[in-house]
Amino acid sequence: MSSGAGDIVSRYKEHTARKVSYILTGIFLLFLAAVYSISTGPIDIPLLDVIRTLAGQSISPTWDSAIWNIRLPQVLTAIVAGAGLAISGVVMQSILRNPLGSPFTLGISNAAAFGAAFSIIILGAGSTSSSVGTAVTINNPYTTTIAAFVFAMIATAVILMFARIRGTTPEVMILIGVAMGSLFTAGTMFLQYFADDVQLASMVFWTFGDTSRASWEELGLISVIVIIAFVYFTLNRWKYNAIDAGDETAKGLGVDVEKVRLWGMIWASLVTAITVAFLGVIGFIGLICPHMVRRLIGDDHRFLITGSVVMGALLLLCADTVARAMIQPYQLPVAVLTSFLGAPAFIYIILKWRRI
Repeated sequence: MSSGAGDIVSRYKEHTARKVSYILTGIFLLFLAAVYSISTGPIDIPLLDVIRTLAGQSISPTWDSAIWNIRLPQVLTAIVAGAGLAISGVVMQSILRNPLGSPFTLGISNAAAFGAAFSIIILGAGSTSSSVGTAVTINNPYTTTIAAFVFAMIATAVILMFARIRGTTPEVMILIGVAMGSLFTAGTMFLQYFADDVQLASMVFWTFGDTSRASWEELGLISVIVIIAFVYFTLNRWKYNAIDAGDETAKGLGVDVEKVRLWGMIWASLVTAITVAFLGVIGFIGLICPHMVRRLIGDDHRFLITGSVVMGALLLLCADTVARAMIQPYQLPVAVLTSFLGAPAFIYIILKWRRI
């Protein structure tokens, strides 16, 4: 018995070490991708010079300015936004017990976008300019964030209401999300209809999710919310594991399912709201990344949450780098590329899930 127990412990340690190694490998790849992304642009900067600049050495005033003021904020924004959307997706899929749950498919991103549009056009939180790089400047980010959060929470409240109805199937939940997304998209178009030409052009441009529009200040605000949400989700990782086994099982283990579900949706919605408020709608990251990580390390939230953070950051950063280099000297909004890649993956997940 002692030898058998020792073998079980040994296999468990190997199993855990393999999951940790996947996460560490992802972090290493993320570092390499970040350095490469900083070096890529209309003017390529040698990788060694990028490393030297980041280490504090001044190579060239032009390159120093490009790295510290343009490329590094964009790279870090892609990392933070990708991580935030990914953990929002993995938590939503867990607490709703819905493999197709994400801020995008459940309509929360569209609701947050409507709130941001409302604050920019109606509340005057955004100013416009003729520069392509700054088509919309959010001069009052707090108003925009609060408005986006309020409407995201309206969408969240509807989802939670249906989640409490016994017998509600995942298919119905997705249909509700699609309907809500359509509703808030119609509301955004309604606001655009009464906007002037400059506001309309600016709002259309803003809707395309783009990581290049975030400054250091906005990056800091997004980072704070994402970090707090990550800490909260990590502290509740065992509760999410229990909910995956079913509400009754979780309650039998002492988990307050309703409370965990409510606060999980609140934090996931806040992360989504602040990301959409500053960057626009970036779809499918929250849907795809958790499933990619599950294939590598399984459903254990002790590793799934951290793995999703790394995978989301890596996926959005790589997509942003490709979008930046695809049609130089122009920069394609990263949301266009993620939607092209995400739609086939979404269909695959639906077909695979229906066979289970």
